[in-house]
Amino acid sequence: MPVPHPSGPHRKEDLITVTAIPTFTGDANPYGGGDPYADYRTADLPFTHHANLADRRLGAGVIAANDEFFAQRENLLVPERPEFDPEHFGHKGKIMDGWETRRRRGASADHPWPTAEDHDWALVRLGAPGVVRGVVVDTAHFRGNYPQAVSVEGVSFPGTPSPEELLADNVKWTTLVPRTPVGGHAANGFAVSVEQRFTHVRVNQHPDGGIARLRVHGEVVPDPAWLAALGTFDVVALENGGQAEDASNLFYSPAANSIQPGRPRVMHECWETRRRRDQGHDWIRYRLVAQSEIRAIEIDTAYLKGNAAGWASVSVRNDENDENGEWTEVLPRTRLQPDTNHRFLLGTAAIATHARIDIYPDGGISRLRLHGSLTEEGAARLAERYQMLGR
Repeated sequence: MPVPHPSGPHRKEDLITVTAIPTFTGDANPYGGGDPYADYRTADLPFTHHANLADRRLGAGVIAANDEFFAQRENLLVPERPEFDPEHFGHKGKIMDGWETRRRRGASADHPWPTAEDHDWALVRLGAPGVVRGVVVDTAHFRGNYPQAVSVEGVSFPGTPSPEELLADNVKWTTLVPRTPVGGHAANGFAVSVEQRFTHVRVNQHPDGGIARLRVHGEVVPDPAWLAALGTFDVVALENGGQAEDASNLFYSPAANSIQPGRPRVMHECWETRRRRDQGHDWIRYRLVAQSEIRAIEIDTAYLKGNAAGWASVSVRNDENDENGEWTEVLPRTRLQPDTNHRFLLGTAAIATHARIDIYPDGGISRLRLHGSLTEEGAARLAERYQMLGR
């Protein structure tokens, strides 16, 4: 249902549509020993198949916070799930794997409580600008010291602004998540339906407390001028706007791992499937940044040694909307070596909007790179979308 969000010096007046998804409020039980995740509250969220725009691997960072007395702001973007050590205390108190601020106090003995407007905030530079589809404010292990409510705002700011520039009075922030009660020791998820491109987000906790992790799921929207200046680039890379749309198997890891920046550092940063016991094979289907001309392919099996795919083929489709469109094989089934980067030059450039890698019979790959450039039509469509979403 449409929910009006509060006005303020850094907010626009508009309506935000909030999708009904499971919500959590109130304290979790005090930690009683054993597995700290045994009573963790979570749910399947409808937007988590989108890339995490606040991923450190994409270059995201927490560039400022008004307070981080108990736990550092940088913990918000750590990719691994939060850890809890009940015996871990320091000079300032319990050491938590998250961002935690001190307890707010009122102005006087007559009114020792914080005001309704009091809140703490952290500024996050997204690793890849894009349209936000959902936000997860994870309060894992913050059982009685989580915020009463949270809100999230976004802004699109050119260049590499300083925190001072972002917090200037003339900067207009758009509400992505209105002020909403949250629960302790829970994955608090919020669907977002604002068709706008954002470069930064600000997470607010009302009035104070701790947040373990922040995830900002959405669709990367690259700057067409930057891609045009590059000329040849990886047209399926996540940071350039590529997407892993679907895959046959996600047992061990997400398919989007295969289009992350750089090479993996460990096996869990790859895409790996469970072992097949039939005569089938596994695959990933991708959407390219826009219609592109592909001239070279890389298939990397780095860190996959006893579980790399045995063979792989690559096919493309040149149709924006037809999921049942015809696929054309551009790289025939080819033997792969473990822990190796394989490079292939195409004799004829392939025009495509989508690509698919098929691996035989199972196993995994660490990265797929499709090197090429946008077609004239692809560049025009990307520029149109970029302008429509605003800067």
